[in-house]
Amino acid sequence: MALNPQYEAIGKGFVEQYYLMFDDAAQRASLVTMYNPETSFMSFEGVPLQGANKIMEKFNSLSFQKISRDITSVDSQPMFDGGILINVLGRLQCDEDPVHQFNQVFVLKPAGNSFYCAHDIFRLGIHNTL
Repeated sequence: MALNPQYEAIGKGFVEQYYLMFDDAAQRASLVTMYNPETSFMSFEGVPLQGANKIMEKFNSLSFQKISRDITSVDSQPMFDGGILINVLGRLQCDEDPVHQFNQVFVLKPAGNSFYCAHDIFRLGIHNTL
């Protein structure tokens, strides 16, 4: 399979759509369609999850009422299997909590004329150092 020449536009479009849905509690449940029921993997703050239902269980367990985020950068790279690697750097605030940096990495895999999120790694930029 060839490298996808539209990787940058696809990466930015995915990130825009993903956060619009995630950050709106009324739309968050729709994210299930972006993940594969069995083969999608996510690491959320170091906790591994597999499959769309487990990922959505995690999202549904989050206790914040509102979230706002600023995206600093979206870097995308094409993959030789037709997929796209995306790295997102930004800041977010949940409810009245302090603003935190975050990093999120996505791997999109081709599925017909579209893509699904095969891998998703999310971390807040909080460091426990001595």
